[in-house]
Amino acid sequence: MAVVIAVAAGGALGSVLRYLLATWVTETTRLGGAGTMAVNVIGAFGLVLLLGIIESRYPSMPRPVALGISAGVFGGFTTFSSFMWDVVDHAEGDRWPVALAMLLGTVVLGLLAMVAGLAAGRAA
Repeated sequence: MAVVIAVAAGGALGSVLRYLLATWVTETTRLGGAGTMAVNVIGAFGLVLLLGIIESRYPSMPRPVALGISAGVFGGFTTFSSFMWDVVDHAEGDRWPVALAMLLGTVVLGLLAMVAGLAAGRAA
C-alpha cells in the first residue's frame, strides 16, 4: 500500500509540473505542442538520470520512494498521449511539416536525452 500512496502522490506532483511547464513553454514560444515536446524530452532525461543515480549511489533505496519518484512524479510528468494528440491535431489541420517535426524531434531528442541522462546518472 505504501507504493500505491507514493506513486499517487508523485503522480499528482508530476501532473502539476507537466501542466505548468507545458503551458509556460507553449505560451513563451507560441508554438502549439512545443510544451508537450519539451516535457517529454525533459522527462526522458530526468527519469533515467534518476534511475542511474539510484542504481549507482542508492541501490538500497526503499521501493516506495524509488517508485514514488520514477513511476509517480515522472509518470505524471511525461505526456506521451498528449504528444500523440498534438501530432494528430497538426496532421488533421494539414500542418504535416509540424506534425512530422514533432514526431521525429520528440523521439530522436527523447532517445538522446535518455542515453545522456542514464550516462550522467550512472557517473554521478
